[in-house]
Amino acid sequence: MPVYIALLRGVNLLSHNRIKMDTLRRVCESIKLRDVQTYIQSGNIVFRTKETDTAKLAARMERAIEAEFGCRPPVILRTTSQWKDAIARNPFAARSGIEPNKLLVVFLADDPGEEARAKARGIPAAPEELHVLERELFIHYPNGMARPKLNMAAIERALKVSGSGRNWNSVMKLLEMAERLETA
Repeated sequence: MPVYIALLRGVNLLSHNRIKMDTLRRVCESIKLRDVQTYIQSGNIVFRTKETDTAKLAARMERAIEAEFGCRPPVILRTTSQWKDAIARNPFAARSGIEPNKLLVVFLADDPGEEARAKARGIPAAPEELHVLERELFIHYPNGMARPKLNMAAIERALKVSGSGRNWNSVMKLLEMAERLETA
């Protein structure tokens, strides 16, 4: 049975889209997701399911979350192998001095296409460094993520695809959780 990693976009930000993780796990189990685990309070879910149509699965999760919490955050899904592929494409992997908490991976809901990726690459990013690869953005924030110069709204407009970002520490922890579930 495939293992998936789901990212909810925009939950538990200040008072916006408040979702308790224990209730989220119960909601996921109610729609037949198995071995559901969450990681921190930002909407990270690792689970098993027989479902292989990710569009249907994401929509089903979004409807169930909306029914329980009254908000409908986008759900971004990856299988464990897709997650590993994204990690393998990290353009910063060979560079020394990259702090994991200053490296963000934005997982996109769909492939925006090469034209949109090229448009996003053309948006000024300094001092941040942006790489747009397939369905992921890799962004290094040398001065931290608190006050970035990079205009994420402009990037999203160029890509025309929603996404949800996680720092490198979270990316690696979610991989660890998914691999552990695969071997359980």
